[in-house]
Formats: sequence, structure tokens, C-alpha cells
Amino acid sequence: MLVRLATAVALVCAIALPARGGDYPDHAIRMIVPFAAGGGTDVIARIIAQNLNARWGQPVVVENQPGASGALGTRAAMNAAPDGYTLLMASTGALMAVSAQAGNDGPFDVNKHLTPIVIGAAPPYLLVASPALPVKTTAELIKYAKEKPEGLTFGSSGVGAASHLSGLLFASDTGIKMLHVPYKGTGPAVTDLLGGRIDIMFAPGPVVAQFVQSGQLKALGVTDTQRSKFYPDVPVVADAVPGYESVGWFGLLAPPKTPPDIVKKLNEVIVAAMQTPEFSDHLATLGAEPRPQTPEEFGRYINADVAKWSRLVKDNNVQLPGGK
Repeated sequence: MLVRLATAVALVCAIALPARGGDYPDHAIRMIVPFAAGGGTDVIARIIAQNLNARWGQPVVVENQPGASGALGTRAAMNAAPDGYTLLMASTGALMAVSAQAGNDGPFDVNKHLTPIVIGAAPPYLLVASPALPVKTTAELIKYAKEKPEGLTFGSSGVGAASHLSGLLFASDTGIKMLHVPYKGTGPAVTDLLGGRIDIMFAPGPVVAQFVQSGQLKALGVTDTQRSKFYPDVPVVADAVPGYESVGWFGLLAPPKTPPDIVKKLNEVIVAAMQTPEFSDHLATLGAEPRPQTPEEFGRYINADVAKWSRLVKDNNVQLPGGK
């Protein structure tokens, strides 16, 4: 009787414990994307899901849960069981939205809310201008803006989006006056930029590259600290604005307290996949290159990134969607 009781207790405990790395995964994994299908976060999620499926033979189902600038899907992942079977493909905007909802009780620490696994990519943006503007470089744009009493107009895909924060940082670093014009997505903003209804935009490279090549838009700068191999003829914005940097990261996270061995296993598989030409080719469609990191490095990266943008948002009295 005691032996059977001990066996039963052991079985119950085994069922109650989270899955460990040794037998993980043994069934389908859900990967939440807190944005609509088709965007950069969604594309990265499907690339990683495909690689995990190929490695383990288990389905990895991408589930889009858009809303509240990414906070809705992110919170769903935060509240999920920490067993490795719910993952989150998040981005700059999603973590900023969650940070805004967290209030001002000290610096945001991603490790309290989620478990970082690996950064998928951190593509820069292109500073593009309407052909109607009489400028050819970032330096000329700044000079032109300072001579224009009403300043410039810049479009974005919405308040708190990376395209908005990039413009806000540019205005802050240069001291020029810029009027933010938010749109419901990148597409409508680019349409108005092409039509000359707004002056500039910080846009995803792949979205506007075709218009730059056709002469319908001017590419003035890339927002990384070094030139992009995808746009080798475009100088960095930092050449005219020292220290300027704005990239939009996409990365994989899990619910808080996900077992370290599962996190390690996920990180190792994805980092290995990043070394393949196929993965690099997929990222190239986003104008991005692989940037593998350890979970600890990724956590520090997120916290530094959120702190940077949170200071900017606070200094400019910007109310992020869902913020308190």
C-alpha cells in the first residue's frame, strides 16, 4: 500500500511540474504574435516557427493576437503556463506598451514579466523624404527644417510605434520642430509621403526600397550605427546626428519562470538556425541580419532599449496607448 501511495504521489508531482528540457517538446507549441499577420514581427515568428518544427518535428502554431499596440497578446503570454509550450514573438513596440501599463514604480525589468530567449533580428529604418523637399542629405534636411518656421511633418504607423519613436528621437537630438502625423499602419503613411502630404518618415527599408529605387522617395539615412549591406549607398543618420541610433528588434520570449533548461534549449536551436543561409535569406526580406545573443544578453538589451525610449516618451509628454 505504501509503495502504491508513493508511486501515485510521484506521478501527481511529475504531472504538476513544468516540462523539463530533456523531454521538451513532446507536443505542439503555441507562439503568440501580438500584432496582425503580415507585419515584421509576424514574419520573424513564422521563420522561427518553421525552424523549430524542422528541428523537433512538433507543430509550432503562430497565433496572432493584435490589440493595444501589442500589449494584449503580450499579456496573454505573460499569464500563460511557464512550461515552454507558449512562446511570444515580441518587439520594441509591444514591450513599450507593457511598460506603459506597468506604471512608474521604478525601471521596467523584462525579467519580472517575461523570460527572454533570443533576439531574432534588429533591423534599422530608413529616413526617407518626399521628392518635393529640396534636400539630398540628413544634414541638409536639418538645415532646411531649422529655416522653416512651421518645421516638418513626419508620419508613422501609430503613436508609440518604432517609426514614431525614431522621429521623436531625431527631433530631440537635432532640436528641430516636427509635427507628428500618426496613421493606422505603415502603408497609409507611405502613401501620403509619396503624395507629398507629409515631409519625411522613418520607415522599414523593405517597404520603401522600391520607391527609393524608382526615384519616388529620397533615402537620406539609415538609423543603425553602421551602414546596412542592404542599402550600401545610404549613409547613417549618425553622420549628421552623432549618437543617433534607432532599430526595431524582434525577439522570442516566454512566460515568467519558464525553466532555464527549456530556455537554453530554445536559444541553442534558434542560434544554430541563424547560421544557415536559409535563415539569413528570410531575414533579408526585412532588411535585417542575424544578431544571436544569449538569453541574459537579450534581457539586458531589452531593458536598456525600453529605458531609452521611456525617457524620451516622458521628456516629450507622449501618452502611449494603454498607458496609465
